[in-house]
Amino acid sequence: MSVLVSCSSGTEADAEVQPSKPNIVIIYMDDLGYGDIGAYGATEINTPTMDRLANGGVRFTNGYASSATCTPSRYALLTGTYPWRNKNARILPGTAPLIIDTAQLTLPKLLREQGYYTGIVGKWHLGLGDGITNWNEYISPGPNDVGFDYSYILAATQDRVPTVYIHNGEVDGLDPNDPIEVDYSSNFEGEPTGLDNPELLTMKWHHGHNNSIVNGIPRIGFMKGGESAKWSDVDMADHFLKKAQDYVKTHKEEPFFLYYALQQPHVPRTPHPRFVGSSGMGPRGDVIVEADWVLGEFIKTLEEEGLLENTLIVFSSDNGPVLNDGYYDNAVEMLGDHTPAGPLRGGKYSLFEAGTRVPFFTYWKGTIQPGVSDALVSQIDLMTSLGRLAGSTKKGEDSEDFLHVFLGKSDQGRDELILEATSRLAIRKGDYVMIPPHKGAAKIETVNIEIGNDPHIQLYDLKSDIGQQQNLAEQQPDLVSEMIQDFERITGKKVDVTIN
Repeated sequence: MSVLVSCSSGTEADAEVQPSKPNIVIIYMDDLGYGDIGAYGATEINTPTMDRLANGGVRFTNGYASSATCTPSRYALLTGTYPWRNKNARILPGTAPLIIDTAQLTLPKLLREQGYYTGIVGKWHLGLGDGITNWNEYISPGPNDVGFDYSYILAATQDRVPTVYIHNGEVDGLDPNDPIEVDYSSNFEGEPTGLDNPELLTMKWHHGHNNSIVNGIPRIGFMKGGESAKWSDVDMADHFLKKAQDYVKTHKEEPFFLYYALQQPHVPRTPHPRFVGSSGMGPRGDVIVEADWVLGEFIKTLEEEGLLENTLIVFSSDNGPVLNDGYYDNAVEMLGDHTPAGPLRGGKYSLFEAGTRVPFFTYWKGTIQPGVSDALVSQIDLMTSLGRLAGSTKKGEDSEDFLHVFLGKSDQGRDELILEATSRLAIRKGDYVMIPPHKGAAKIETVNIEIGNDPHIQLYDLKSDIGQQQNLAEQQPDLVSEMIQDFERITGKKVDVTIN
């Protein structure tokens, strides 16, 4: 199906008809698991907006992020390039330099070439500046240098400093008389930390989050100054919602692209008081309920502005779920019968399915017919596919054109896909996934997640064994050999079958 208006008769009237360019919105969640919303089987949490969109569009059962962690997935989404091709595409500190080359083709650049106004609201986490960032001056390069006309972001994650918003390269609300200083190696003299000043905390750290304290929450990294610019954690969802709504209202007269990157349910989980207790599962469940409400308000804005029927919405998550990810917030204790990973094994950081198989659906009122697709699709393909929708023929390095699949007109997705988790790789082909031998612990004890490491090759038939309980490698040596060849052909990396 093509949504472009054809001008083929050559008449003067036809010549005035312009191609139809729908608005494009990517809604990107942070650490939302395959089983975290009702449309994917959750029965213990209420997500009516997500369910409405998922059930009203194409809900993919085999939809993948490119990585089991955040920065690599975001890199792949915006560049159409496998993250393992860039050694810097890993979880970044807040002071990391921009890891997207400013000369590189990106999704916002591609869409801007086709007449779109491009914007990002929310989490960035792809680095800023050249690695020696002065937060008190214009910060470049950043989102505005890789294709975004408008950017309103947090630099890294909610649990990392600097805890400020950045608007088109400048810290929002900064008092020049109170400059910001940031360091990820040593603290500033006299500044309290989560490690040394537990009496100042409103949220207790479990592991890794014991540096500077902001709003009673200990963070990763050290920060001094910038008091007037510091965000309010409990107001963050509302704050980003307002920016996203304003963006839509301001640019409704032209085709626009919005990358709306929510911070939920990443730690620290800080629901607004309106949502505290709303899930019965503690802060993690509450921020999922909050995010669903936020999306409902955003969709309402599209409806009120008369834009919903001319807007393609893509919804997904950067990686799979994690419960305790550094703070004591009762995510484990109050989970009850909820299963964030659904039937999948593993979670965030994992090469098992729950690391990268995530909620993934497309919605376009009046154009996409509701349905469920088992097609193998990846966020890496959004760049080329959405580019085609906008009228471009350009492609990302690893990004394929699956526009018909995303629009529900075909169920022929990818044949093969490389999956990544903290620099370790695996391959999905057809119904099978092959995980090469990897050294290291089989489980990250601090987060209680199996990450797929094993001295032996693992082969799973996901169609009959979605929970990856039966390793078929010894039973199907020919298939293992074939998948090793495919893996090595795509990645250029040899599979070491001698790991002990």
